Amino acid sequence: MNKIRILFIPVLFIAFIQGCTTEKAKKEPVKIIFDTDFGPDYDDVGALAFLHAMADSGRAEILATLSSNKEEHVGPSINVLNTWFGRPDLPMGAPKGEGVTMGSGQHWPDTLMAKYPHRIGLTSELPDAIAVYRSVLSVQPDTSVTIVTVGFLTNLAGLLRSGPDSVSPFSGKDLVIKKVNKLVSMAGKFPEGKEFNVFVDSTSSEFVFENWPTPIIFSGFEIGREILTGLRVMKMEMANNPVRDVFRICIPMSEEDKNGRMSWDETAALIAVYGTPGFFDRVRGTITVNSDGSNGWINSPNGNSVHVVQKMSVPLMAKFIEDRMMHIPSGQNIKK
Repeated sequence: MNKIRILFIPVLFIAFIQGCTTEKAKKEPVKIIFDTDFGPDYDDVGALAFLHAMADSGRAEILATLSSNKEEHVGPSINVLNTWFGRPDLPMGAPKGEGVTMGSGQHWPDTLMAKYPHRIGLTSELPDAIAVYRSVLSVQPDTSVTIVTVGFLTNLAGLLRSGPDSVSPFSGKDLVIKKVNKLVSMAGKFPEGKEFNVFVDSTSSEFVFENWPTPIIFSGFEIGREILTGLRVMKMEMANNPVRDVFRICIPMSEEDKNGRMSWDETAALIAVYGTPGFFDRVRGTITVNSDGSNGWINSPNGNSVHVVQKMSVPLMAKFIEDRMMHIPSGQNIKK
């Protein structure tokens, strides 16, 4: 009898989570701006696929997809995914001033560009990400937007520093206060460590974390490291699927990915849509950024931020995420 209970608990738990979120989804989709470096790693692809699946299900509304990376293949690659999922005209932007330029050694962005339709030729063709942020936020209902950042904090630092303009009479910080509900960030390692998204542009990271005026939820390096996805994605029986193509290209290139790729960015996408209940516990406090780009954490009941701690079992969460990464939009034909 005990064995039967053990077998059925995971299935019932997933059904419970899905049931709890269904009613919320029917009321109003989560409005999301997705800010990504989309190039140095490929978990960004899984995160964007996850969000498009959520948009198709009615749980989310994607307002914009912004690049924090100036590398020229990033903008077109994002647009390939947006186009394949039936949203080719989503607002896009990229840094126009100082910023990071970092490509992929696995050649998946140029493969996507060669194989799939896209309206963006180069990242440098995109408008200024700060202007896109201001334009998109200005027309949204107050405190309605969730920003998901899974790359460098360059654009968000620029947004906070921006002043009033013809689009909005508010400063960037005041616009965030007025329009943003929360920031979900795949950044940092907790309680302390050195994580890629923080240290690559540590000046922007420190500025954002010290000045961001709404709640921040951090999904740290230690979370995504344990959640492996992609093996089922790469085995999908569909020839023209950019998500499948990326995982088929990249997973065999690295011995550490033989059991699946670490799902850092997908966890942030999950939190943005579903929240943390049932999936994660929270630790409240304040993040600190050190001179070498590493981060620390100070536990405090009055902190403006939380970092998450795994609650759902890792295998269940991996399946939950991967099921959504494998979503095929209605406009695409399923064929080998």
